[in-house]
Amino acid sequence: MSLDGRAAIVTGGAQGIGLAIARRLAADGMAVTILDRTPAVVDVARAIGRSVAGKVVDLSDVAATRQVVAEAIDDMGGLWLLVNNAGIFAKSPILEIDPDEWDRMMEVNVRSMLVTIQAATPAMTSGGGGRIVNQASMAAKLGTPGEAHYAASKAAVVALSRIASMELGPDQITVNNICPGYVLTELGAETRDPAQVAEWTAKSPLGRLACVEDVASAVAFLASEEAAYITGESLNISGGMCSW
Repeated sequence: MSLDGRAAIVTGGAQGIGLAIARRLAADGMAVTILDRTPAVVDVARAIGRSVAGKVVDLSDVAATRQVVAEAIDDMGGLWLLVNNAGIFAKSPILEIDPDEWDRMMEVNVRSMLVTIQAATPAMTSGGGGRIVNQASMAAKLGTPGEAHYAASKAAVVALSRIASMELGPDQITVNNICPGYVLTELGAETRDPAQVAEWTAKSPLGRLACVEDVASAVAFLASEEAAYITGESLNISGGMCSW
């Protein structure tokens, strides 16, 4: 889908959905730089292939994030795609959420996207355009009890992306969200049990939960020329569990 030879940055790509996205983009011929806070990202990237590099950065550190994004763009000779995948998850009843926990959720899940968008956009503009895909969640549209801070952060991602699509569209940069439903990854593993997995599976007309490759395929589509006229949208990847 016209991705061969282009460059991408994927945040939070050392495991789970982010890793699947990085692998898919590399398989489609892209040069990929994975940003993650774990030092293991360097070896993870190397294992994918020669066109993939890993850089260690804490996305809550604004100055460090800007520097690493600039370095990645320089190393790859430009940028076509930014995938903001990094995020954290936690569950607490709304009356028990510590304000510091709320702030941390917003810092990682939303503010980091603002910073990477600001750092990456000039290279896209000078290159004639690009793609930004932000990781939201079905929680942004239909959360569950105990997810007030997480759902609020993902709703903020949807709003941020919508405005970014308006402001960056004249530079031929599209900005879209992906909203996965239930994907069995390391994120949130400690908060689910087999009974919940069975309950969630029953909600999908397809009779299964998403795999990480389902999400990666959606990102590859939004990054391609096939999606050139799609911007400001939030794509559900929920197996039919929610239609809005």
